[in-house]
Amino acid sequence: MMHHTFKHKHQDDRANLSRGRPLFLFLALLAVILALPLQAQNLTAFSGDWVINPDLSDNTDKQVEQALRAMGQKIDRCWFGCEEDRYRGGPAEQELYDHLSYDKTLHITLEEPEYVFTYDDGFRRSVYTDGRSQSVSLTGLEEVEDFSMAHWEGNQLLVEARPRDGGFANETYSLTDNGTRLRVEMYIHPGSFTEPVTLTRVYDRKPAP
Repeated sequence: MMHHTFKHKHQDDRANLSRGRPLFLFLALLAVILALPLQAQNLTAFSGDWVINPDLSDNTDKQVEQALRAMGQKIDRCWFGCEEDRYRGGPAEQELYDHLSYDKTLHITLEEPEYVFTYDDGFRRSVYTDGRSQSVSLTGLEEVEDFSMAHWEGNQLLVEARPRDGGFANETYSLTDNGTRLRVEMYIHPGSFTEPVTLTRVYDRKPAP
């Protein structure tokens, strides 16, 4: 009787294992897919030349003024039209903010392990995607350079910038309209500001010659 019971139990265990195998294989396959490196991403999708679309983009001066008002600063009114790019310019350690928020063109190339963003006037910015962190020498602050790193979340490229002034900027890059437009959402917090500048810029892809 004991032998008979053990035999049936052994057969039941084998049947349960057989039924559970498809689920196990599915979960194993899912784990492999989730663990795949981002080679599955089209890493060159953002590459190319981009030109700002002013109609779809925030006005940078207005967004800066919004932050200044939140800081309690008084904004002078422009009775006969404000100068364009009114708040552009400042110390050299803040120049990255100007290129992010004011430049009209953006050229992106992939030179692994980094993206190279080139702005107006040939300003070049490396955006590292290999997980490296910023190294700052506290004894040689005059040698500190702007630093940008990025990672993918789905189809969005998330960039964190650490300009020389001690502030930071978070940028989210995503493609829209079948890849013909590049949307950039920015959260810019210069070291001298107590409130951030939030800004959305939309670029049109420039057709290849």
